Amino acid sequence: MAEFFTALLEHSFLQQALIAGLLASIGCGLIGPFVVVKRITFLAGGIAHSVLAGMGAAVFYGFDPLSGALAAAVVAALLIGWVRLRWRTGEDTAIGALWAIGMAVGILFVSQTPGYATDLMSFLFGNILLVPTRELWFMAVLDFVLFVSVALFYRQFVAVAFDEEFARLRAVPVDLFYLLLLVLVAVTVVLMIQVVGLILVIALLTLPAATAGQWTGTLAGMMMGATLLGALLTTGGLALSYAPDIPTGPTIILLAGALYLLSAISAGLRAKRRAEKAVRSITRG
Repeated sequence: MAEFFTALLEHSFLQQALIAGLLASIGCGLIGPFVVVKRITFLAGGIAHSVLAGMGAAVFYGFDPLSGALAAAVVAALLIGWVRLRWRTGEDTAIGALWAIGMAVGILFVSQTPGYATDLMSFLFGNILLVPTRELWFMAVLDFVLFVSVALFYRQFVAVAFDEEFARLRAVPVDLFYLLLLVLVAVTVVLMIQVVGLILVIALLTLPAATAGQWTGTLAGMMMGATLLGALLTTGGLALSYAPDIPTGPTIILLAGALYLLSAISAGLRAKRRAEKAVRSITRG
């Protein structure tokens, strides 16, 4: 651990990796709680895995992979949202099909791209140590878009996440804000691709938020907690993976999973003690 912090002062690639992790944590904290509360993890997974189609096409035609990823993610979000809103029977099958088709299209483009697509492999599995400066700026812009969107429409998103029927009664355009929320999920997925890759992005999107949700009863509290936990997990994953030279993305997710399990056990024991205390007070009364 001490070796990592010493190297952090000396190597710019580690400093950029740390910044990338912190930028990803902001998106994780802003959007992850909505995914957890709304229970749309499967939809978010469909969006995430459809991104490979856009990345493969972008590389094949000579464009920036992240631009292709963002375009594919937004299109996938709108398609999946439309399927969910208009085609509720067979919804899971349709989303699963879009998930698989996106991956298949991406693999076909990769296979036809001359040479070995190292960038795409790093996007698939994540490589936080190779994030260039231009992509840090790209991530910062995406964070800004997320922050402004959530700040402007926070009440509408809360209404849609917790009670769609009540939101409709209050004349909130539920379908519009639901689709906008999915688009923001798509933006967040692209934001976190560099850190943990497409395969693990949903875990980083949901685990910090779910962990924070066990200790706070408000959405704002979940957002703050998830942001702090995301920063802690990405920094801790970097530090733990540096000396043994192991992949950072999986290390971050293992830390997130372990923290979630420990938190769940602790929260369960706390709830049990409260219940026992309440029973004792009732018995004595």
